[in-house]
Amino acid sequence: MNMEKLKKLPKVDGILKREEIQKLCNTYPRWVVVEAIRRVIEEKRRELLSGADIAVSEDSVASEVVNRIEVFAQPSLRRVINATGVVLHTNLGRAPLAREAVSAMASVAMNYSNLEYDLSKGKRGLRYTHVVDLLKKITGCESALVVNNNAAAVFLVLNTLAREREVIVSRGELIEIGGSFRMPDVMTSAGAILREVGTTNKTKLSDYENAINENTALILRVHPSNYRIVGFTERPSLKDLVALGKKYSVPVYEDLGSGLFVDVRSFGLPYEPTVQESLKAGVDLVSFSGDKLLGGAQAGIILGRADLVERIRKNPINRVLRIDKLTLAALEATLRLYLGNDLKKIPVVALLSQTEEELKSRAERVKALLEERLPNWSFDLVRDTSAVGGGALPEAKLPTWCVAIEGDCLEVERRLRTIPKVPVIGRIKEDRVLLDMRTVREEEVELLVEMVERALR
Repeated sequence: MNMEKLKKLPKVDGILKREEIQKLCNTYPRWVVVEAIRRVIEEKRRELLSGADIAVSEDSVASEVVNRIEVFAQPSLRRVINATGVVLHTNLGRAPLAREAVSAMASVAMNYSNLEYDLSKGKRGLRYTHVVDLLKKITGCESALVVNNNAAAVFLVLNTLAREREVIVSRGELIEIGGSFRMPDVMTSAGAILREVGTTNKTKLSDYENAINENTALILRVHPSNYRIVGFTERPSLKDLVALGKKYSVPVYEDLGSGLFVDVRSFGLPYEPTVQESLKAGVDLVSFSGDKLLGGAQAGIILGRADLVERIRKNPINRVLRIDKLTLAALEATLRLYLGNDLKKIPVVALLSQTEEELKSRAERVKALLEERLPNWSFDLVRDTSAVGGGALPEAKLPTWCVAIEGDCLEVERRLRTIPKVPVIGRIKEDRVLLDMRTVREEEVELLVEMVERALR
């Protein structure tokens, strides 16, 4: 019987001629409508082959296309509401940008710019100049360079300063970052020779000193931004490593992972070293990410001694790793907010510094609106903890308030993340879906309620 139905599956051209489909073509691009028709027909073909008893008339196919065209019209990369409570959610794009950064990107994107043109001299300039002076003023560094992410920064530093030479690093700092990228692999790819010292939990200053020889190029210190070793541990201070480096004329380079310009202890978070502290300790170079705790666009920022930065800048590989005009515009705008002490305008800083009272008030408002619009569903207020995310501050527990949705948690979660307009990504805990107010911004409340209502109805 299904084989007969397969023969009766309507053709794309036949569906396109229908009045309701022609109306769709007046609203959406024709290729979107055609693709939707093809996918619906193909899905029905697969269902028939699997033995399902379904309707295959033109009416049924056209009706399915009308119902689902909004899904097909959506771009693949699009906005979602982050209700997970993870502030720097790697899968959800990490740091949201400040309005000033987005405005700067739009201005540069829609117009010509002085990306590599010196307006005062009337000749070609360097793209890095747009952010170098800002980084100098904020951190006190001698010079700066920006590439497309911190892994690229680490690779470029090692390739420039330690190719075919040894880099001393503690065994306890041979980290793995997201996507299974491991520090030993990055070092090998950069052409550096890894010289491990110490043990996983204890590395002494003498371990570093005993490893220094005529082929030593760098002492590398890697900040454990995404993990902690506790208990019976030992690690020399950064100042001691710097003093050792100066004694033997070996540069000290620190990979901070997630860069930070402000003391997060004021937000109730555990201590995390700032970029300024590393430079004050005397490191020759430091690198970090721009799109994590810094709250800017994806970038790898290298700061330090002017002579070393200049050598790194002249490495031909730098051109492969350089950032584009949009990243530069976003980074410059974000740095200007730091320089002007407008920290609350940086979304990541604003999200991390929210008080419990603010979050509870927002949760109560969301719960009341949902109960009003969805009287057949049950909602609850839950006090819980959020995470910083992005491989930063792994031990930090941020107190938060959530709205819990009672019901089949897997089905509710599926409905929320498959809403065509703006998907809502929550988290499941104790068989309930939690909507964490830590990462639902004030201006998103009405949209969140609308999307949850649409999903659950």
